[in-house]
Amino acid sequence: MKLRNYLLAFCILVTSFVKAEISLHGIFTDHMVLQRETSVLLYGWANPNEEFTVFTSWNNETEKVKTGNDAKWEISVNTPMAGGPYEISFKGESNEITLKDVLIGEVWLCSGQSNMEWSANSNIANKDIEIANANYPNIRLFSVNKRTSTYPQEEISGTWVACTPETMQDFSAVAYFFARNLQKEMNIPIGLIDNAWGATSAEVWTPKSVFDAHSDLVEAHKKVASNKWVTVEKSVLYNGLIAPLTKFKIGGTIWYQGESNTANAESYQKLFTNMITSWRNAWNIDFPFYYAQIAPFKYKQEFAGGVVRDQQRRTLGLKITGMAMTSDICTIEDIHPLNKQDVGLRLANIALKEHYGFLENKEIYGPLYKDFKIDGNKVEVHFSHADGLYNKGKIITLFEISNAQGEWFPAKAKLKNKTVLVSAKEVKKPTAVRYAWKSTDIATLYNSAGLPASTFKTEKLNDQK
Repeated sequence: MKLRNYLLAFCILVTSFVKAEISLHGIFTDHMVLQRETSVLLYGWANPNEEFTVFTSWNNETEKVKTGNDAKWEISVNTPMAGGPYEISFKGESNEITLKDVLIGEVWLCSGQSNMEWSANSNIANKDIEIANANYPNIRLFSVNKRTSTYPQEEISGTWVACTPETMQDFSAVAYFFARNLQKEMNIPIGLIDNAWGATSAEVWTPKSVFDAHSDLVEAHKKVASNKWVTVEKSVLYNGLIAPLTKFKIGGTIWYQGESNTANAESYQKLFTNMITSWRNAWNIDFPFYYAQIAPFKYKQEFAGGVVRDQQRRTLGLKITGMAMTSDICTIEDIHPLNKQDVGLRLANIALKEHYGFLENKEIYGPLYKDFKIDGNKVEVHFSHADGLYNKGKIITLFEISNAQGEWFPAKAKLKNKTVLVSAKEVKKPTAVRYAWKSTDIATLYNSAGLPASTFKTEKLNDQK
């Protein structure tokens, strides 16, 4: 009889331990921001076939939701205009969860390598002043805990916090300055999800499907050397840090990466374009994707930095993208420029003008190569975003022209309105032009907005029509 009672008590105890309560995906915590004026998914786990209720305080509505046999649940709720704070309650058979201080606004994913990960505590310009003034209760910060995975994951861990001097100093500085400028102009809550990881190449952020479809990118990846800060294995950060977020509605992405891809620079446009497209496909929305062009730096390879900068420029051919130039706010001796304020500002200005419709009369880009015209042994290079085009210094340098054999020669250049006339005495029949092509080349061409021109290289002129 005693044995029977012990067994019964044991079974009751085991049953109580295995009984699954309602649980939420890790992105859902107090103090979070949900994307405004859209349909967002709330999701998580519970008992198989359990029915429970979800209450949203912004509309005082209660909805029923039921898990499947797989113990997963999700429900779509409509969000209002920006505002808050609100509460969301989940009430089931075994437990009740209430999320408090929930704001509605704009949510941005912030990713890349160390220049995005870099915090005020890692050392930025005016560090102490910036930390002391970082009181922005309507900017909310979520740092995704680092995780790699061989296969796409569903769950992540982290906690939403309000932006204070204590929380800002260990968060992405570029992301913080981006949000600060958005909020200054829009006066709505901004949510930032930081999942950057230093020293990462773009391959680790790109899903396996891209490499299955493009064997040349697999070969190019072999040039990326291992490092002591993170694995270089393809797709492992997409699996661990991006895939778990793809059901969470975002407004857009900002990105600062490319330094680690100087090892295979020539393939970066194709890789980057496919990476961006794969993320949009995973979210099933063509969200804006804005990125910082890497700054000039003394890489071991003489031209690799210039190649990556040009590959990033070419990626602007993908819809709903934007690029912030950085060559004027750097030093070639430091791969981590201290001026993160202007990077965040320039990314914010792109978002404000291109996505939100603010800053109508403000120029947000530096001069970008547009096209050319051949006139004998001279080439007339045309630029967009070139109002007030000027050169810092009396002599325009950094232009080169190639001949039919592919040899490059320094070129003489002079300004003519929004164009640059380029020639070299050694080249009678030009085939291509490039600008600021060395890794360390800092552009001296600017527009009237004070923004620098991007590195570029034309296709062979004789191949174009």
